[in-house]
Amino acid sequence: MNAPSHSLSALAGARIVNGLSVDVEDWFQVGAFEDVIARDEWDSISTRVADNVYRVIDLLAEADVRGTFFTLGWVAKRHPNMIRRIADAGHEVASHGYDHARVFTFDRKAFAEDIRKARQTIEDCAGVKVSGYRAPSFSIDHRTPWAFAELAEQDYAYSSSVAPVVHDHYGWPEAPRFAFRPLAGSSLIELPVTTAMLGGRRVAAGGGGFFRVLPYAFSRWAIRQVNRVEGRPAVFYFHPWEVDPDQPRVPNASMRSRLRHYTGLARMAGKLSDLVHEFRWGRMDEVAAAEQARADAMPVPAVLTGIAA
Repeated sequence: MNAPSHSLSALAGARIVNGLSVDVEDWFQVGAFEDVIARDEWDSISTRVADNVYRVIDLLAEADVRGTFFTLGWVAKRHPNMIRRIADAGHEVASHGYDHARVFTFDRKAFAEDIRKARQTIEDCAGVKVSGYRAPSFSIDHRTPWAFAELAEQDYAYSSSVAPVVHDHYGWPEAPRFAFRPLAGSSLIELPVTTAMLGGRRVAAGGGGFFRVLPYAFSRWAIRQVNRVEGRPAVFYFHPWEVDPDQPRVPNASMRSRLRHYTGLARMAGKLSDLVHEFRWGRMDEVAAAEQARADAMPVPAVLTGIAA
């Protein structure tokens, strides 16, 4: 007797390895506080990123999970031992740019220098090749498609820099939801952060503040939809500062920024533990390799037609 189709889809979903990623930046480097904490103040602020990264490494080790740590070059330069510990634990070390400047604040020449500087700094610390990139605040969008050409020029293997959803802080809703080739004639692959479909609309479901604020059941539903119904890996992200409920408060930030940043911090570690035990997770470079054939079968998205490698 054949197994019911819903049972087969559940089994297929259970075999999928999802991409787990950590955007390594300190609590004062986030977009929510960029209007009240200037970059030239960063060196005078007490850092908490290393202790939080070590806590994340321990949490993932308890579940025997490996992931990708997209790291700012600024952080790597100041915490080389932390970067080596990430790599020694079996995680992928990848680039998050140098100092969290969004891609749309650069022209192509300045972007090229930023990703070159960040990569060199991180590789010097980690002792391993960096092949992946994530734009700060998912800031590759309709304004910056040329960024893909620069990433290809610098021989990055993949990017995970697109949020294919409407959001007040980022987003490229016209972009594909799953892995795609942004450039004809290039092996570069883009792995967008996960969205789910709800009532015919795309909704953000790939981690960050949504994971902290919404009930865990929402993320379970969304990842099951992506794995079991659509047969694709989810791409999930979070930050080390999100497991640090004791971090300093920024009283002069707007109420909206404070709510966005601090809500749910005390529950985050427990929710992450549930997540990494319930689903299968791996490094982003492994997900990129697994998605190559599907990306090859897709034409370059219409929103990117005409961008030369």
